[in-house]
Amino acid sequence: MAAKTARSKATPTKENGVRVEEGLSLFKSDKFDADAYVQSKCSINEKDIKQLCSYLLDLKRASAEEMRRSVYANYPAFIRTSKEISDLEGELSSIRNLLSTQATLIHGLADGVKIDDDKVSDESLATGLLNFEDNDLSDLEKWAAEFPDHLDALLAERRVDEALAAFDEGEILVSQANEKQKLGLSVLSSLQFAISERKQKLADQLAKAACQPSTRGGELRSAIAALKRLGDGPRAHTVLLDAHFQRYQYNMQSLRPSSTSYGGAYTAALSQLVFSAISQASSDSLGIFGKEPAYSSELVTWATKQTEAFSLLVKRHALASSAAAGGLRAAAECAQIALGHCSLLEARGLSLCPVLLKHFKPIVEQALEANLKRIEENTAAMAAADDWVLTYPPAGSRHASTAFQNKLTSSAHRFNLMVQDFFEDVGPLLSMQLGSKALEGLFRVFNSYVDVLIRALPGSIEEEEANFEGSCNKIVQMAETEANQLALLANASLLADELLPRAAMKLSLDQTGHRTDDLRRPSDRQNRNPEQREWKRRLLSTVDKLKDAFCRQHALDLIFTEEGDSHLSADMYINIDGNGEDVDWFPSLIFQELFAKLNRMASLAADMFVGRERFATSLLMRLTETVILWLSGDQSFWDDIEEGPRPLGPLGLRQLYLDMKFVVCFASQGRYLSRNLHRGTNEIISKALAAFTATGMDPYSELPEDDWFNDICVDAMERLSGKTKGNNGEVNSPTASVSAQSVSSARSHGSY
Repeated sequence: MAAKTARSKATPTKENGVRVEEGLSLFKSDKFDADAYVQSKCSINEKDIKQLCSYLLDLKRASAEEMRRSVYANYPAFIRTSKEISDLEGELSSIRNLLSTQATLIHGLADGVKIDDDKVSDESLATGLLNFEDNDLSDLEKWAAEFPDHLDALLAERRVDEALAAFDEGEILVSQANEKQKLGLSVLSSLQFAISERKQKLADQLAKAACQPSTRGGELRSAIAALKRLGDGPRAHTVLLDAHFQRYQYNMQSLRPSSTSYGGAYTAALSQLVFSAISQASSDSLGIFGKEPAYSSELVTWATKQTEAFSLLVKRHALASSAAAGGLRAAAECAQIALGHCSLLEARGLSLCPVLLKHFKPIVEQALEANLKRIEENTAAMAAADDWVLTYPPAGSRHASTAFQNKLTSSAHRFNLMVQDFFEDVGPLLSMQLGSKALEGLFRVFNSYVDVLIRALPGSIEEEEANFEGSCNKIVQMAETEANQLALLANASLLADELLPRAAMKLSLDQTGHRTDDLRRPSDRQNRNPEQREWKRRLLSTVDKLKDAFCRQHALDLIFTEEGDSHLSADMYINIDGNGEDVDWFPSLIFQELFAKLNRMASLAADMFVGRERFATSLLMRLTETVILWLSGDQSFWDDIEEGPRPLGPLGLRQLYLDMKFVVCFASQGRYLSRNLHRGTNEIISKALAAFTATGMDPYSELPEDDWFNDICVDAMERLSGKTKGNNGEVNSPTASVSAQSVSSARSHGSY
């Protein structure tokens, strides 16, 4: 079994080796061209390289943000462990000193050193000082007896530098006396105790002085440096941070927020105090303690704690009230001021902005949502009284004097004005990474406004009440005329295609940190921002909902009567062959009405969609497609044609063919002939030809020549539109002959 397994593992290894050898044969060839090989493998173009660079930069930012969150999440545990290690090191040092003292004592006893107890008085033992008779004391012993008094004098006079020098001198002499055994063990122990006691006294004096609000910066640094020289670095660093905390807390006593005060002013004053204190503490820590990790970690923890406390104060006294009232500008400005001061600390290695964002972001998001809700409600209220007549911006509005004047109805003007103001407010949100959220929120608001426009279409109320929960309670002024209904589309298309994307460009920053030039065309600037291109695409897809509802309503108005009967039934073609009367060949009434409706709409759209003729063309195209595709998919119509009691006769086939040719002709003349329309008319004619063929007759023998159909279509368009003929008797249309040729070509192949 083991052997089998070994063989099974060896075989793939050998095969892999062969494949690798074959892959390397290219590089062993004498004709190998390194440059050509690299070019063949690197077929990426400049656009792909830019996209790759953008993706890598986004990945880098996301990685940095994730690392920051991980570091801040683990900092408390790291600092706690560091402090425990520091305490353990102190205890080990004490044990080491104790063991050293014990070893010295044992060594002295072993050498026969004797202490004359009679020469040591009870008083000297109590005070830790040794008193000898002058004639029995050496110079060193005299110095040891006088040294504690000298230290007391220096401490009483607060001569710190001299005291530190004296401590250093005393420790050196004690160390030398201990090595050379020039002092007795009792004298040495008493002297060491006296020095340690006075060191502690000086440390307490320095710590107390450092934490006084009146202590100046230079005095504070000198006190901390002296405390560090005393050998207690951790305490010195903690005292330094506490001193800066006490100082800015004292300065904050004069800063009292009130309900009438400006939130931005309070935030600016408070952030100036807090972050200046953090900056000074960082500078002092680096200058006195250097970059030692334990002190740097304590500084970061302390700075994070102060930033947390600051963010809570700003949130309570400035942000909360603004957010509750929907004051996005005030809330964003407060957050931007605080983040601006905080970001200055990044040069010192303190990245505290994530701490602020953790507290500020939810509050600003609340203000953002409240602002968007206000836009939605105000626009809906305006739509309830909108007369759906296009006008220029009101003379007193802020945008009336701009270069971008466009005709909109009153509710759309209100919507546009509020959106422009909205984007003026959200500029600071970029630093809080809320630009995408602002775009998404505005998309929801625009989608809601489009729903309002859909409900303004006559005949859509019942359907909208069924499809949109809660919308039935919103009153909307009906758009009764075709002009009013086209105005709905003018509102949505202009907002989605130009006004909203232009306003959203305020969220885009170029690489230098400045906003893009507003004078450029929106399409040029949007090419630089894939996110906004996708946002604009979604806006336009929302407009398609309104366009579909518009076309569906007008198609149904053409096809059905108010009683529900159909104007487009199979009987209108089947009965032609049975009435026994001469037929006056002309397009059917429903297609005459479709042609007239499209002409009216084209005339209205020419004034309403100036500069956006493509949208108007696509609207007419969609309406024509809706009617034709409905006929193509009406199963009851084709059941009657194909399986009804009476078959489709030659005259009925001719009329149906004429109607389809008429649709293609006027669609081509109006330049809204689409592939879908071609496909729909082809399918209808193919079904009709197949149904007629099933009766045993040849459809092509019953259909007149192409010129016959062309003449009738041209004459119908002339009579229905009131246009005059040219010298050759044809309607003056550059596309009419082309449409006729296309119909003729399709019929000759039997597929039209």
